[in-house]
Amino acid sequence: MILLSELNTVDEARFLELTGGALEGEIWLAERVLQHRPFADVKAIISAFETEINESSQLEKIQLLASHPDLGVKVNADLSEASVHEQASAGLDQLTEAEYTEFTALNTQYKQTFGFPFVICAREHNKHSILAAFKTRIENPRETEITIGTSEIIKIIRLRLVDLVNPSE
Repeated sequence: MILLSELNTVDEARFLELTGGALEGEIWLAERVLQHRPFADVKAIISAFETEINESSQLEKIQLLASHPDLGVKVNADLSEASVHEQASAGLDQLTEAEYTEFTALNTQYKQTFGFPFVICAREHNKHSILAAFKTRIENPRETEITIGTSEIIKIIRLRLVDLVNPSE
């Protein structure tokens, strides 16, 4: 954890290093949020990220969605530590072979349909509710999925920032 006061005063490189982990490598978003400093509290940081995501272009939103890993994949070097933990919290690290096959097929179908991976805040779900959401959302129009996916990214970032930033001195 880092103190809020430290996050408000660290140099740009350190700020990007600290907050970039919440973004699956999409540092451009943290660069924009940096301009909102100083933050009065953790809610202000979360709000700055939400504002910048909502004000992003359609292409940037798709880029942000595309940076997220597939769900239910076997652990590999491409998964961030946060993604590994979040997927495990939803039970995605303990899929049966049949569930793994179903997740793999849905990941492929979703990416072929929309051009980016299915994004959901795994920490707010379990493997059953994620599968149900997959099956429901795959029927949505692309614009709807961009909106839902970016709102899920905001949830993910919120939880990761709450884990990262210690609001008290």
